[in-house]
Formats: sequence, structure tokens, C-alpha cells
Amino acid sequence: MASASTDERGTMRRFHEKFIVEVRTVPASSRRNLYIIAGVLVVVGLVAFLVILDSIREGDGLSAIDRPVQGWLEGLRSPTLTVVMATIATVFGPIALPIIVLITTVWWGFAAKHAWRPLLLAASMIVGVVTVQILAPVIGRQRPPITSMLIGVDHTPSFPSGHVMGATDFLVITTYLVFSRRRNPVSTVVALIVAIVLAIATAASRVYLGYHWPTDALASMSLSLIVIGGAIAVDTWRTVRVEPAGRSR
Repeated sequence: MASASTDERGTMRRFHEKFIVEVRTVPASSRRNLYIIAGVLVVVGLVAFLVILDSIREGDGLSAIDRPVQGWLEGLRSPTLTVVMATIATVFGPIALPIIVLITTVWWGFAAKHAWRPLLLAASMIVGVVTVQILAPVIGRQRPPITSMLIGVDHTPSFPSGHVMGATDFLVITTYLVFSRRRNPVSTVVALIVAIVLAIATAASRVYLGYHWPTDALASMSLSLIVIGGAIAVDTWRTVRVEPAGRSR
């Protein structure tokens, strides 16, 4: 009986620990820099989104790149490249990506001692989805002509792109949450580059396949900067503590 009671208390303690945020100590300058980075991302993302939104409403500014860039990408079409682009779009699409996020967060939540990071990732992804679902019908931008679409017809609003925002949020926020706890700057830079390249590839695939204008993709990445900055700020506020004076790293 005593053994069973001990095992039960141990199980309850481990469950309780899942919801205790792991704290990390850094110099005051490092914590300040994290807040600065988060703030810059939010401001840059918001300004960029508003500039792009104004340009598509007025039909000038950045919207001038839409048809030339789309035409250029369509000129690159080939059977092999189309398969590659369709695969990228499917992986980061509305069916596969939620499954990937669910598997990642559930597995991470059970595998990690603390569930803070997978919960923050899941919350950030939900914020991104809700943002697109609210803005797209309100803005109501039409997609490129259906004759340009390669894998079916889509009549839903074009701006912003849920594919691009979902992929960017998932890739960059996951990279931050994993590598911000490591002290190897080389691996962090490499992982971030890979995440950004995949996000850009997703954006290119949506334009290449004929479902979005280039400014749709740029606007989505701008919104992602806001979500990413918010995730960094929340994570810093919740988990980062300043080292006591005189303590070496």
C-alpha cells in the first residue's frame, strides 16, 4: 500500500511539474535584447502589413509587383517543379499542417519535463489561424484567375495566405522555442536559415501554383512577424530571469 501511494504521489508530482514553467537565467542585457527583438518584429510586421494592405486597396505601391512576379513564376512551370511546389503546399496546407502541429505539440508535451513550450506553440498557431480567418473575408481580395490554378479551383478570399502564415509561424516559432535554450549559436543560425527558406518556399509555391498574389504572401509573412514577436515576448516574460549581480554565466 505504501509503495502504491508513493507511486501515485510521484505520478501526481510529475503531472504537476508539466505545468510549472522552466525558468532560465541570463544577463540583464540578454533579457533586454529579447524584448527589443520581439518589439522590432511586432512593429516591422505591423507597419509592413499596413503598407501592403494600403497598396492593394489603392492598386499602387507594392501591388505593382503582383502580375510581373506571378508571370515570371508561371514561366518557370515544369512537371517536376510543379510536383515539388504541390508537395510543399500540401505539407503546409489546411489539412496536413494542423495534423503536424497536433502531433508535434502532443509528443513534445509528453516528452518534455515541462509543457510550456508546446503549449505556447499551439497558442501561437491558433492566433495565426484566427487572424487569417478574420481578416480574409473582411478584406475580400480576389485570387488570381482560376485559369492559373494548377490543382483545383479555390474561390475563397486571397489576402492574407493561411498557408504562408501557418508555415512561417510553425517553422520560426518552433525553431525559437527549441534553440533559444541552447548555447550553440551555429546550430541556431543554421536552424533559423532552414526555417526561413522553407517559409519562403511555401510562399513561392502558393504564387507558383496560381492561388495567391505575391503581396498576399508578403502580407502573411508580415503578420507572422507580429505573432513571432508576441511569442518571443511572452516566452521571455514567463521564463527568463536575470542572473544575480556578479554571477558568471
